[in-house]
Amino acid sequence: MEKFLTLKGIAAPLPMINVDTDMIIPKQFLKTIKRSGLGKNLFHELRYDLQGNVKNDFVLNWDPYKSAKILITGANFGCGSSREHAPWSLLDFGFKCIIAPSFADIFYNNCFKNGILPIKLEQTIIDTLLIEAENKNTLTVNLEDQKIVLNNNEEYNFDIDAFRKKCLIEGLDDIGLTLQKKEKIDNFENMLHKNQPWIV
Repeated sequence: MEKFLTLKGIAAPLPMINVDTDMIIPKQFLKTIKRSGLGKNLFHELRYDLQGNVKNDFVLNWDPYKSAKILITGANFGCGSSREHAPWSLLDFGFKCIIAPSFADIFYNNCFKNGILPIKLEQTIIDTLLIEAENKNTLTVNLEDQKIVLNNNEEYNFDIDAFRKKCLIEGLDDIGLTLQKKEKIDNFENMLHKNQPWIV
């Protein structure tokens, strides 16, 4: 998992509430267990028509938003089923940070496990950030200082659990956390094999 320290760029505005995981990545694209390749199907029904042609009325089909790394959206983002393909598709598209008033719990937790920073902010602040995004102004997300900085140097602080912050900054997913204890795991297995050799 890549380390997350500071992210600067234009944010994509998606002022929709209750965006569920089926809207993020429709069920027909869940046949893979690979994390790569899902970005092209992110928000598929919003980005493409029934013939597979790109829709001109959706924000992620416009420059410069189709290369944005920050998404600003509405309340209850990521609701619906618990599919981990949702954060996989967002990450594969290029998003590293999602800012919303609230998130569905399972989706929120899955973001951290996949290197995406989900930030919860008051709706009034979201409204300000949406205007910045629509005006194509850059935002800076500083995880270490827990703040979002606008072009005019206006700042907004955000809260994050200390353990999750540490994992993002150090680039540690569940496997990475486990590998930090590799020496203890190896010692345990060696001792187990020595004391109980019949256990394979």
